[in-house]
Amino acid sequence: MTTDVIGDFIVRLQNAGAIRKASVSIPYSAYKMAIAEKLKDAGFVQGVEKKGKKVKKTLDVVLKYNDEGVHAISGVRRISKPGRRLYKSVHEIHPVRYGRGALVLSTPKGIKTDKEARKEMVGGEALFEIW
Repeated sequence: MTTDVIGDFIVRLQNAGAIRKASVSIPYSAYKMAIAEKLKDAGFVQGVEKKGKKVKKTLDVVLKYNDEGVHAISGVRRISKPGRRLYKSVHEIHPVRYGRGALVLSTPKGIKTDKEARKEMVGGEALFEIW
């Protein structure tokens, strides 16, 4: 059993892309679903779908590749961990990798990327960076 579900989620996406899998299946939670939807909106995954019933629900994430077969996710870095939560105010949120990446935050207004958080002037817990 893993205690860091978000860390497990993003590493599964990165590892599945490294071996060029078409999709990856992850145990479902509404929190992971919200993060996956943000990754889809930011252009890092192609599609997100909930499958199964009751306890056996899974989250199927279709990975995104370019024309040469290179995975859209080249790296991830977990920022806020279960042992050390890190929060950022709106003034501390900066672009990731010169705007090519995204910082995913958990804010009072829901899961937001760094661009959305700066636009809405809201800070929160910095979950991870993805590029």
